[in-house]
Amino acid sequence: MITEEEEKFYQYWSKTRINYKTSIRPYLKGLSIGFAIGVGILLTIYQGWYTRANMQANTILNPFLFLFAISIIAVFMSFIYRNYQWEQQEQRFQIISAKKQRAEKNLSHAALGH
Repeated sequence: MITEEEEKFYQYWSKTRINYKTSIRPYLKGLSIGFAIGVGILLTIYQGWYTRANMQANTILNPFLFLFAISIIAVFMSFIYRNYQWEQQEQRFQIISAKKQRAEKNLSHAALGH
């Protein structure tokens, strides 16, 4: 038997599963996660936590190239995050769908007296 929460999720996801991959909201969440990772990298380098990395970054790395690399990381993270979230929701939907089918099958067998 499925719970009320699972039924609500099943109804929600059956309506939104097609549009979720093209939605901007999960993309923006992933983009913010990617920029947070980039800011963490920047803080690590500019705080001097790892002196050797700081020296390397200051000698051979163009700041614009570094910001471009962080932007690429953020876009990549947003893409990965959106696909990961979709896969998680889809897997949950498939599990609930299987539960519903199993419950209907058991109910039909019980009605037939098997």
